Parts: sequence; C-alpha cells; structure tokens
Amino acid sequence: MSKSEGIVELVKQYVMNTYAPDVAIVSGSGCKVRDPEGHTYLDFTAGIAVHNVGHCHPKVVKAIQTQAATLVHCSNLFYNAKQALLAQRLSKISLGGKCFFCNSGAEANEAMIKLARLWGSEKGKYEIITMQNSFHGRTLATLTATGQTKVQKGFDPLPIGFAYAEFNNLDSVKAAINEKTVAIMLEAVQGEGGVLPATEEFMVGVRKLCDENGLLMLCDEVQCGMGRTGKWFGWQHYPVKPDAFSLAKAIADGVPMGALVASPALSDVFKPGNHASTFGGNPLACAAALAVLDVIESEKLLEQAEKMGALFVEGLNGFVEKYDQVLEVRGKGLMVGLVVEGSAKEIVDACRDMGLLCCVAGPHVVRFVPPLNIKESNLEEALEMIGDALDEHFGSDSE
Repeated sequence: MSKSEGIVELVKQYVMNTYAPDVAIVSGSGCKVRDPEGHTYLDFTAGIAVHNVGHCHPKVVKAIQTQAATLVHCSNLFYNAKQALLAQRLSKISLGGKCFFCNSGAEANEAMIKLARLWGSEKGKYEIITMQNSFHGRTLATLTATGQTKVQKGFDPLPIGFAYAEFNNLDSVKAAINEKTVAIMLEAVQGEGGVLPATEEFMVGVRKLCDENGLLMLCDEVQCGMGRTGKWFGWQHYPVKPDAFSLAKAIADGVPMGALVASPALSDVFKPGNHASTFGGNPLACAAALAVLDVIESEKLLEQAEKMGALFVEGLNGFVEKYDQVLEVRGKGLMVGLVVEGSAKEIVDACRDMGLLCCVAGPHVVRFVPPLNIKESNLEEALEMIGDALDEHFGSDSE
C-alpha cells in the first residue's frame, strides 16, 4: 500500500463524505504541490483561489510563525492591534468604512445578509435578490441565497427572504423588486456558476436600481477578490461602488478567515450583541492577512494577474480555434474558465494525469485559478499539459 493509499483509506474511514478528492497533497511551494510519493503537480486550483500569493510564501510563513509564537488568539472581548491594522488597510483600498471579521466566505456572506436585514428592519424590508447560478455558501441562509437548486435539495424548509433573477439581465432584476426588497446581492464574476463576468451595463444598472429604489448593492468577493481578477476586488473593474462586500479565501492565504467590508453609511448598523464571531479576526489570521497584502503590493501582483491572465487567455483561445468541442474562454485576470462540450470533469481528470491540477465550475467549464505570482514559463508548461489533455480527450485531428 502506498502512502497515498493509506491517507485515502483513513479519510474514507473517518472523514464525512462531502467531497470527492483524488490526489493526496503533503507539501507545496509557489505554484507546485507534491504527493506522498514525491510526484509534483502544477497547481492551478491554488486551494480554490486561496493561495493568491502561492503556497508557503516566505513572508506569509514568517508572519504566521512570528505571530504563533507571540499571541494566537485573545477573543474579541479585547482589543487586537493586528485586527485594527488589517481593517484600516482593507478600508483604505475599498470603501472607506469599517470591517467585521469571521472565519469563512459563508460566514462573511451571512454577516452581510444580516447587516442588510438589520438595516431594512424598521421599514419591514428583508428580501434579498440574488442571481441564478450564483454561489454564496453552505449555511442554511447562504445556500438559500445561492441560486442553484442542486445545493438546496434535501434541506427544506429553507429560510424565507430570497428572490432570484437572471445574471446579466437587468430586466429580470427589475421585475424581482417589490416592497419587501432590501438589497441586491451578486458576484462581479460568478465563480461556481461558470467563471462568468458581469457586464458593465449590468453592474451599472444594478447600482442605479439600488439608488432609485433605496436598496443596498452587495458584492460577494469571496472568490474574485484579493487581486484574483487584476484589481483588488472584482467590483473595481466597473464604475460602481457597492454598499458592502464580502471577502474570504485568499485574504489570509489559507488561514481560515472571512471579512465583511462596509461603506461608511453601513459601518455602524451593527451594535454590540447583534453579531459576533469567537475566532473572527484573531491575531494569527490577521497577521497572515497583513502579510498577504504586503506581498500583493510589493510584488505588484495586481499587474501580474492582469498580464499573466491575458497571456493565458491568448494561449487557451488557440484551443478554441483548434477544437470544435472547445467553445469559449472567459473570465478576468487569473480567474479563467474554459467552456467545453460534454464533461468538464473529464478534462480536469486528463489534466491531472498530465501533472496539472485544475477544477470544474459547473458541468461544462474547466476552471483555472493559479497563484497570481505565476511565471510565464509555468503558463507555457500548463498550456502544453492542457493541449495534451484535449488531444487525448477530443483527438488531435478534431479541427
């Protein structure tokens, strides 16, 4: 029995069956990871858009080690300097308001939903319009906010207070507004929904609808935030500002953390006792997040994501020209989707066999979310593996 097989056996025996993993990973550095047998993979999942600065970046590792030897946790009953500094940094690069810290994207979105409901409570407004094919989390409230019936099945009765509209269809959103509506919640780039960016017309139109109807515009930046798209946050690609947005995944490079960032007008809606999180924003997570911000700024990773993303898309478009079954390349920055006929999972499996880790974003989209500090040579290596996988799956003479 190999070491990998031993790990798989233990997981199957003792870990609940909520995922379908296929490779055991024991170490990582930059854009590469290794299994127990020493096989190296080029990682274009990055922990599902978590390791934006790569695996085990030395500056992040040092910040975590130093903080772990100083103070890991003290609870929010006490002041925490690292938390204050992180909130200041996030505020200055976004809305100029205040932050609430938690532990995950679902919790950040749950906090944003509660903030909106509390804000609208005196007027009897509580319903939030979300988009079909969106993804906002797995808690009861956030899976209800998620516009995908497949993640809701079996969990009835679901909480009330959500309505659904068609992404990039402004008339659909307009038709969903009623006297109970308090907010419109959307992703600038739908991640799990197929790596689908919002159009400028749609984002501007949603902002206008919110302003005209006294509603809040809420952005879920859990996957497309922290530089992934070539801007700090996905909404910054558009001439709009949301009233609040959520963060998680890449904010602390794998240390569990989420954040709700609010505009000044919403920053004092929560009062003591309205919302809380025991571990949220503890010194260890905040130290990691501050180091992530430092790395993104010092290594100019926003520009790098934009540059490498353009090169990667150019390379992938070659496969659209070559194969009838490869339909489209879409996304922003280094959040890229390859749309194919048939099963995207089969392409993902073929890429893994070639030595490239990627994942799906729905049944027909292969998702690539590599670290933002990826090198051009790594992109070339990945494109070669993708080409080999497509040749194997569709046939080299499919043109």
